[in-house]
Amino acid sequence: MIRHIRTRFRAPAAAALAIGATLAFVTPATATASTATTTAPQAAAAWAAGTRAYLVITTPGDTSAVRAAVATKGGSVFASYDAIGVIVAHSTSTGFAAAMRTVSGVQQVGATRTSDVPADAYNPALPANPAQTPTTLNESLTRWDMTQIKADQAWGVTTGSASVKVGVLDTGVDDKHQDIAPNFNAADSASCAYGKADTRTGAWRDVGTHGTHVAGTIAAAKNGKGVVGVAPGVKISSVRIAEPGSSLFFAENTICGFMWAGDHGFKVTNNSYYTDPWQFNCPDNVDQAAIIEGVKRAQEYAESRGSLQIAAAGNSNLDLANKTTDTESPNDSTPVTRTITNACLDIPTELPGVVTVAATGKGNVKASYSNYGNGVIDIAAPGGDGASGVYSTLPGGKYGNSNGTSMASPHVAGVAALMASVNPSYTPADIRAKLGVQATDTACPSDSRCTGTTGKNGFFGEGQTDALKAVGGATTPPTGPYFETTTDVAIADNATVESPLTVSGVSGNAPATLKVGVDIKHTYRGDLVVSLVAPDGTVYPLEDFANNDGTDNVAKVYTVNASAEVANGTWKLRVADVASQDTGRIDAWNLTF
Repeated sequence: MIRHIRTRFRAPAAAALAIGATLAFVTPATATASTATTTAPQAAAAWAAGTRAYLVITTPGDTSAVRAAVATKGGSVFASYDAIGVIVAHSTSTGFAAAMRTVSGVQQVGATRTSDVPADAYNPALPANPAQTPTTLNESLTRWDMTQIKADQAWGVTTGSASVKVGVLDTGVDDKHQDIAPNFNAADSASCAYGKADTRTGAWRDVGTHGTHVAGTIAAAKNGKGVVGVAPGVKISSVRIAEPGSSLFFAENTICGFMWAGDHGFKVTNNSYYTDPWQFNCPDNVDQAAIIEGVKRAQEYAESRGSLQIAAAGNSNLDLANKTTDTESPNDSTPVTRTITNACLDIPTELPGVVTVAATGKGNVKASYSNYGNGVIDIAAPGGDGASGVYSTLPGGKYGNSNGTSMASPHVAGVAALMASVNPSYTPADIRAKLGVQATDTACPSDSRCTGTTGKNGFFGEGQTDALKAVGGATTPPTGPYFETTTDVAIADNATVESPLTVSGVSGNAPATLKVGVDIKHTYRGDLVVSLVAPDGTVYPLEDFANNDGTDNVAKVYTVNASAEVANGTWKLRVADVASQDTGRIDAWNLTF
């Protein structure tokens, strides 16, 4: 486990990225009526040495009276989240918290850090916009982590819907990366560093590499180069909650991020960090109790608005169901050794409603570093271990390997996004429950630390996530020869287009159960008629969508009785657009014999 700064990332020391970069974190998001009441950076002159940050907790709704009291007690309001009754206050007075606790209507007050708020909070610098290096790497569809969770097979059912938004709450995301740009959603991206939304262009960018790596695992585009994410058809939004310099994720930043997620329609968020400066927050400490309450309220708000939070379990190889000691906190000043109990929570991963993800290595084995705990771990996913790392995107158009529960959590976030794509009506509770049901049961190894049953235990929770089962695909993978084309073919209004695919090396005729995987990007698919054309010109209708079908995109696998056709030759996917206004493209399609 990396100590001090890097411990907040859910990636262990052995997980150094291929280019030797140091991992980092994210910044704040833009405010709306229910988020921070102040959105523009304050004047730099307002900052003073000794400025500390506090959460002031009151009744949700109108916080104006308590906000007014902040000034009379020697502080200033930096941000206010009235919908959940949380105020972020700054003060240089050592007696500020005690004074605020005497104010009518104030329920809790707690310092969020043991160090000063940086001057950058009052005039934030924009992260660098790195120069991009075009890749020469061909896209690999058989990376071990993707095949282990059957993501490559799930893509035959769906690659995800562009209407599903996934929030990456992290160190930021390089939105210009060739594998991320096609799916990046700048309109709903921001920085939440310091606890207040900053919506300036680029404020969401990576102040390290961690968030970009996470984003690629979730939704790197299926574009023929680099890598493919678990859900390459969904949209990614970056909410940077890490502060530059320290790369720390303080409570007010997480609160801002969750409020932003709820207000901006994120179906899923990924959280590969813990809330600094305390690895565990204990309710018998007044400061940490306020942190627990503030972040909990923000998470509940996000979920009430339709957002499910997925979080990494941590990389200290600790039993989260039997906590005894914390030696790493506070990590923004001088850590001390303290005795803790199970009442002390790793936030946000141990909050109610959050899906807690443990890491596996290559194969159904616990990653050496992964935290565990019967009744705490919900699900497991590939995080890498040793030489078998998770390969994903890095800033500047680059790629690299890393290991950690930071890498496991985005696999589950991607699966959740695929599930939401095929089941748009699912609530966060529905997705949370189905993730467990669809996971592949994984029994405890011969290790006394793992307790529980095959169906649910401390190492793997309800099992390893399974993308294919999550989207309702067949559990038995196709075994025949497989052919695919990813060459885009534009679909114009009132036009018919064809995409050719050459099949060779297959003896005899095609099977009676020829599988045709189709990935079409097209708004309002009611315009479309889709057919398969055999090498001899025979047309096999696949689907004539209902004229009133306003759903975007086609991501399906069709079964065709093509036993009368010779397998080898040029097959074609024919798509007719029979109405005006909406256009699109054949993004990819495949045949499995």
